[in-house]
Amino acid sequence: MGELIIYISPSLVATLLNRERAKGSPLTEEEVIQIRDSCPAIVLTQEDARRMDESRGYLDIDPEKCWEEWQRVRLELAED
Repeated sequence: MGELIIYISPSLVATLLNRERAKGSPLTEEEVIQIRDSCPAIVLTQEDARRMDESRGYLDIDPEKCWEEWQRVRLELAED
């Protein structure tokens, strides 16, 4: 069956972006961690997760490195 992984859905990056826009200022590290910890998640095989990523059209940030990756992604999104 393959290794199972925890898959955040909706994506963590979309959730953080929406929360930051609603707040009107950058999220703190504590807020990012709290949001990550409260996000709904499902268990998928790696293959199913790959398919979900393809259907989203982008890769989500790594929940284990969410603060560091969020700092990078939020700057990229601001440039768009």
